[in-house]
Amino acid sequence: MKLLNRVLPALLIAAGIFFLGVFIKAGFDSFTNRDRVITVRGLAEKEVMANKVTWPIVCKEVGNDLPAIYDKITSTNNALIKFLTSNGISQDEISINAPDIVDLQAERYGSRDFQYRYNVTSVVVVTSKNVEKVNELIKRQTELLKEGIAITAGDYNYQTIYEYTDLNKIKPEMIAEATHNAREAADKFAADSHSKIGKIKTATQGQFSIDNRDPYTPYIKNVRVVSSIIFYIED
Repeated sequence: MKLLNRVLPALLIAAGIFFLGVFIKAGFDSFTNRDRVITVRGLAEKEVMANKVTWPIVCKEVGNDLPAIYDKITSTNNALIKFLTSNGISQDEISINAPDIVDLQAERYGSRDFQYRYNVTSVVVVTSKNVEKVNELIKRQTELLKEGIAITAGDYNYQTIYEYTDLNKIKPEMIAEATHNAREAADKFAADSHSKIGKIKTATQGQFSIDNRDPYTPYIKNVRVVSSIIFYIED
């Protein structure tokens, strides 16, 4: 009995030390595993049609008599508005900019050898959400030549601008796709290293970008986002 009383406490102490060691080891393993992470990026891309267009219609007039030029510009603008409204563009979608007048005679460093003193640029701007209709009219603008109206094309200062304004509608879907693609990349990496992917440690959503799909169809946009995600790795 005395021997048992002596041995039992020793066994309990030994068992306590053993289990303490196990718990400490498990703690160290857990701490070490939390440092094992992988960073991956998930890409999501989507093509969308622009839902807003700004179309500047540019006409230029030259001459020496400003009142005559004014009358010509007024006539041209009226013809443009008639062309637009008769083809489905509302008055609310049309605005007329103040004419830009260049007095060549007043140009300090310009050449004095000119036929006309005044060069006037007039711009009628169409801003619409009916992109298909505007694209159709852009293709038909040569019809205005029959009325003696020459549209100036290729001016860098007056480019047709297409926009996509419904980004918030497709954001959740694209973020989910980017996260899914990141998870697939992480799973592949883990499988190659005989591990498995654990929970997400941190995730960072990249900036959304909206660009033209190509130079020839600016009304088709490519929306892109890249998410960066850090996963824990487990054995």
